Amino acid sequence: MAEIKTLSEAIEGRRATPSFDSEPIPPEDLQQILDAGLHAPSGFNMQPWRFIVVQSPEQKKRLRAASFNQGKVEEASAVIVACGDADGWRKDLDLVLQLGREGGMPESYAVQAQSSVFNYLSSFSSDQMHGWLNKMVMIAFTHMLLMAEVMGYDTAPMEGFEQEKVHEVLRLPLSYWVVALLGIGHLKGPDKFNGGRFDMGHTVFGEEFGKPLK
Repeated sequence: MAEIKTLSEAIEGRRATPSFDSEPIPPEDLQQILDAGLHAPSGFNMQPWRFIVVQSPEQKKRLRAASFNQGKVEEASAVIVACGDADGWRKDLDLVLQLGREGGMPESYAVQAQSSVFNYLSSFSSDQMHGWLNKMVMIAFTHMLLMAEVMGYDTAPMEGFEQEKVHEVLRLPLSYWVVALLGIGHLKGPDKFNGGRFDMGHTVFGEEFGKPLK
């Protein structure tokens, strides 16, 4: 059993794993990691993420060929291909409102959301929809990455892939937009160097740009 970490330890010690040992992940651990992603917040609670979990050696090999031949795609115990469904909201809006009602959503809110959410999302261009999906899916992606780290796994977030080739390998619907790949497993060999992070003075401001946070 891998060592359980606190969230602070996981955030502080995490590195993008350069190489994995390919040992299988117990199904219950994988379920827990995926479940963390499913609990992420999203705009209007639309949950537009769709995850394809790749574990078989043959499929990992094919996915590697669609991901600029990155070795860790094939070495990872599992690769979660995180996608957004550009049409998901059309199919899911009624279900989302039903879940909301069951959770205490006022009927007046549900009725208003039925039209306002539709009007908002149906106005998006393809680029705007992909931008929105990127934001939503990456929140869920980060939940899964940190849950895996807390559970003692190593992770590698990857943005190096070819959209069309991944579509082909995974037989994705046309409405799917591939956002990122998450490799999960255990480190093989030396860990990645510590690249360092900017301090707060470089990136954080108080009240308005240019003023230090007090």
